[in-house]
Amino acid sequence: MVSSEPPSLATAPPAPWALPPLPFASPDHPDARLQRFLEQASERLCAWLGSAASRSPLPGLSVLPEVEPQRRGLDEAALLADLQLVMDGAYNPSHPGALAHLDPPPLPASIAADLICAGLNNNLLAEELSPSLSRLERNLAAWLARQLGLGDVSGGVAASGGTLANLMALVTARHRAGLGCCSEAVVLASADAHVSLRKAVAVMGLPATALHAIPTARDGGMDVSQLDRALEALRAAGTPVIAVVATAGTTVRGAVDPLEPVAALCRRHGHWLHVDGAIGAVFALSPRHRHRVAGLEQADSITINPQKLLGITKTSSLLLLRQPGALEQAFGTGLPYMEPSWGGGHGGEWGLQGTRPADILKLWLGLRQLGLGGIEAVLDGAIQRRRVLHALLSSLPELEVRGGPCHLLAFTPRGLSAAEADSWSQTTRQQLLNHQLMLSRPLHGGRHHLKAVLGNPHTTVAELQQLHALVAASLQGIHCRSLPSPSP
Repeated sequence: MVSSEPPSLATAPPAPWALPPLPFASPDHPDARLQRFLEQASERLCAWLGSAASRSPLPGLSVLPEVEPQRRGLDEAALLADLQLVMDGAYNPSHPGALAHLDPPPLPASIAADLICAGLNNNLLAEELSPSLSRLERNLAAWLARQLGLGDVSGGVAASGGTLANLMALVTARHRAGLGCCSEAVVLASADAHVSLRKAVAVMGLPATALHAIPTARDGGMDVSQLDRALEALRAAGTPVIAVVATAGTTVRGAVDPLEPVAALCRRHGHWLHVDGAIGAVFALSPRHRHRVAGLEQADSITINPQKLLGITKTSSLLLLRQPGALEQAFGTGLPYMEPSWGGGHGGEWGLQGTRPADILKLWLGLRQLGLGGIEAVLDGAIQRRRVLHALLSSLPELEVRGGPCHLLAFTPRGLSAAEADSWSQTTRQQLLNHQLMLSRPLHGGRHHLKAVLGNPHTTVAELQQLHALVAASLQGIHCRSLPSPSP
């Protein structure tokens, strides 16, 4: 007899309820287990930071912890052991000899804010997901934009790094110029501009040839006469221009393009001026150092990365605009699945990113901890260390030293071939690492250099003198042309 009962849809027995509790913090009372875990993790971090000088900037090996989660979740002791393993293999930016990259030691307030940001787990996509933090971001971005001279109605948005900020600036410029569907449009930038512009052009669907590289002058800044000729040629050919990108702080030597004459050309031709100030724009926060980026206030948009010098934990980058409403015009979708904005616009409408953390919290608290005087002191220290090292290296006539108004220096022996410079830079970098001094080894002008970034507040004259002595020793036996070094 055929049963009239419908067949069961179950394909497996129901899961038992006798599972261990999930490791989320209690919403009903302070969670003692969470507090203990965070305290123990903080103790390990403080011990790691407090022993930075006793370890090399670059760890001896790169560790790889077990990746796959186990069947049962780990307890706190095992999790802390995993964390310790990763910490033991991490780059050490707090070492006084960490001079290789734009990664300074982190500010305590920024560390704490990063922790709180993770615990709050707000989402700056939309205002109801982060009602106070969305407002904080808008207000702090507006304050920074005003400090840089962009005007009373200026503002901007946080971004996960200068690469994204530069991309959003170019997309906004293209939208404002009505060139969204134009495959012939071009971008002009210095030959020493950051590689992120190449990525931006590719993401925007343009050929690599759409990025026009303008030669640099002797000081490393864009050659304005060459830019003038290029813009005139493009106008004569009827080629549309998305934007001119000037650089305030090039990656290798910290050069700054001549922003005022570049801005004048952009005004004359009616083009958007974006300044990639990821390295140098922070100098405009101090009246004492603003001259280093003179003309920055004439930009239509600026990328600024406080993470590169001010000790703000990653990521801390912003895109600032003279007319911030252009962001929503370029990226707005209406967010139909969210409640309407009530306080100035959803964060997800002000750029490419949708879901994103409140990175602004660590910038805000870090700047509050520094104060205006502390910001100026950080900048003062970086410039003073650069001056000291430049004076030391300039005493070596065999060395070609390249600098700029920022806190970077690059150098290589004069007269060497590309292969010889490659060999010297590798050997000398290793000798420096043997003495716990870490410099980077960028390729610039067809030859490898050693580069020192002088933003580490723990670096003293003693480290710089040792660096000079080791470099001087490395030049023994090298046949170089002895010519005077250009001034930084």
